[in-house]
This record gives sequence, C-alpha cells and structure tokens, in this order.
Amino acid sequence: MSAHCDTVLILGSAPNAIEAADWSREHFDHLVAINNAWAVRPDWSHLIHPEDFPEERRPIDLQDGQKIVDYTDYIPQQNAYGGVVYAGGTMAFTAGYWALGALRPRVMAFMGCDMMYASAGNTHFYGTGEADPLRDDITLQSLEAKSARLALLAAQQGCACVNLSSDPSRLLFPRRPVDSLRATGPLTLSNGCGIATAQAREEELSYTAPDGRYWQMLDQFDADKLAEVDGLWLNAFETASIAVA
Repeated sequence: MSAHCDTVLILGSAPNAIEAADWSREHFDHLVAINNAWAVRPDWSHLIHPEDFPEERRPIDLQDGQKIVDYTDYIPQQNAYGGVVYAGGTMAFTAGYWALGALRPRVMAFMGCDMMYASAGNTHFYGTGEADPLRDDITLQSLEAKSARLALLAAQQGCACVNLSSDPSRLLFPRRPVDSLRATGPLTLSNGCGIATAQAREEELSYTAPDGRYWQMLDQFDADKLAEVDGLWLNAFETASIAVA
C-alpha cells in the first residue's frame, strides 16, 4: 500500500502554468510536473512523461528527492483504476491516476491542465506545441467525462480533485485558490449516484490494453459504446452529491 499524503499539485503545460512559478511550496507535499512543465519551477518532486517524450526536453540533473515517472510506473496505476481506454489517453489524466494510486493524496490540485487551446498564438507556456487532447483519439471523445470519472473515483478514495485555474477549462473539478488547499475538506458522494452503473458497463465491455498501447488495438473498441460509458460518468457526476469544504 502506498503512503498517504495531504496535497499534490499536478502541473501541466498550458500558458497559465507559469502562474504556479511563484506559489509557496508549502501548499503542496508533492509537485508532479507533466512533460515540459518541470521547467516552470525547480522544486518539482516527480516528472511524469510518456516513452516518446524527447530526450533533449528532459532535465539533465535531478535534485535529491526528485523522481522520473515513466510508463513502467503509470501504466500499472492506470490499470488499477480500469485502464487507459476508460481513463483517457492524455497525460493530465494519466498523471492524475498515477498520483491517486502512488501518492494517495487527500487533495489533488490541477494547474495548466485546462485542455483549452488558442487558435492563434501560444498553446503552451513555452510557445506552441502539439496538444494531445485535440488529436483524433477514441478515448478522448469527452474530456469532461474523463475528468468526471477521475473526480468520482478519487472521491471514493477520499480525495478531492480541484482546479486551481481561473481560465475556461474542460475539467469539471471545483475551482479553488491555491492558498485554500490545506483547508479543503473531503468530498462526499450520495448513494446510488451512478458510479456502480458506469463501472459495471466498463466491466461488461472489458476494453483493456494492459501494456497501455491502446492505439494498436483500436479495432477492438467501439467508439459509440465508449461514448455511452462517457455519458454514464457524466450522469453520475451530475447526480452525485459532491461537497468540497
């Protein structure tokens, strides 16, 4: 069993990620940087990236206590929460499920992960880049549904997912200011809110990719049935009694 912690920051690469550069480290027990976001501030605790993340974009020297999280670490955690096909194949959700399983936080806060992309100008804090959530991907038909799923499974574990961004977002997490995280209370869920129904449908479909490479198995997955699962998670989120103090 992984050790529990209080607060975790999941830091993405949206333009507003730079707002996190001056936040007090006292707000977070762990800071999980996704891909290039390790460059926003030097005191990150974990860098999570896919296997095709370019070598030249990775940090050269690690400080004491800093760790690299790669596919050998995060795929087992995703699988423990139902697998990447249902979790959503973008690194923001990957980081969330990894942190949920490996760090077991009470509060998991997201910044720079809104998954909204400008049609012109910078798409990321470092300039322009490829936006994973915009690719044609069977697992990302509804980013909102994927965020609802993460929030609900986290809530079952006693973890509150919150969004520190004040910008438009595809994440359905409640918004919170960074200095309120230590005081953020647990989430509560109403009985029969629909989580069991959504999970039962996932189990019935049994869409798995144990090695995480779901793109090599697309002929085994039905987009309409995945959209049905997304709808179940959205319905569960809308009907759940979610309270964050």
